[in-house]
Amino acid sequence: MNEARPKGGRMPAEWEPHDRTWMSWPAGGYALGASEREARATRSAWASVANAIVPFEPVTMLVPADAVDTAVSFLDERVNILTAKLDDAWMRDTGPTFVRTAGKTVSAVNWVFNGWGGQGWATWKNDNLVATVVAEATGASVIPSPLVNEGGGIHVNGAGTILLTETVQLDPGRNPDWKKKDVENELRRTLGVQRFIWLPRGLTRDYDEFGTRGHVDIVACFSDENTVLFHAQRNAEHPDFWISNEVRRILRDWAKKWQKRDASGEPVGPPLRVIGIPAPEILRDDDDWVDFSYINHYVCNGAVIMCTFDDPNDSVARRILKRAYPGRKIVGVDARAIFARGGGIHCITQQQPSA
Repeated sequence: MNEARPKGGRMPAEWEPHDRTWMSWPAGGYALGASEREARATRSAWASVANAIVPFEPVTMLVPADAVDTAVSFLDERVNILTAKLDDAWMRDTGPTFVRTAGKTVSAVNWVFNGWGGQGWATWKNDNLVATVVAEATGASVIPSPLVNEGGGIHVNGAGTILLTETVQLDPGRNPDWKKKDVENELRRTLGVQRFIWLPRGLTRDYDEFGTRGHVDIVACFSDENTVLFHAQRNAEHPDFWISNEVRRILRDWAKKWQKRDASGEPVGPPLRVIGIPAPEILRDDDDWVDFSYINHYVCNGAVIMCTFDDPNDSVARRILKRAYPGRKIVGVDARAIFARGGGIHCITQQQPSA
């Protein structure tokens, strides 16, 4: 874990300019559900996200060769299709994490992907190659990493701070011999980050069979360099109520030490703002406690693609996101079919920043 490796770059914040959004098409397996009705709902949901993004920036969808005709029937004609072999459809996790490197270039960090910690239902022979496929298509050089990690397990402010969870990066199924300092050193090398906000875990549903064991991008995210949004479950009946309170406490503790001090001890620079976005009012679905979260939105050029749930708090979340991302259009997409498969809008998208 300590041998010399080539240095990475700086991971830009999601709100910085993009050249493109990358996605993967749900073409088989559990993602399509147990019936044609569920399969159509899944395909419609993935397509709705791509179709919402493409008016704002180019979108490329990786699609297995035998699923191209189906994908075309759902997708806006402006969505570019690149054929590739896939196991699953979570581009945030299987694709590369792009960083800006010296010479105004963009490079692609290729994490080790092992099916979210070797989940018994997962296969990843093809998905472990997706980052390389995307990097080759963009012409980006590849920065290999020995860290087992997924894009949904990290979130940066573009100015040196990263959010992450202990149950992902320190998962025995992912990195059994790594300590926090090892993870931090590798993220410094690859992403150029210096401050690490460790959260203890993710939301309750994320530890079910098809969960990720605690991805941070459904719990908390930055909306600018000095503002962090978090999932605020305010109903004490839901087990995420206590998780939300712990996340809020940790973030507020960070806010107290966020600003640097000058020689006289006075704080310098803007403080860290901590803003809760109320969870949807719905608490359960047919299976268990839901992990519906407005945190799992995607920021593209000129817009925010927001998860909606046909819930009274959709409008509340929309107002908060509008204030958090001034000047951007807030575009709602019904994300219930995506969450039914184990993730949300952020989980199925991956930004390629401009060089």
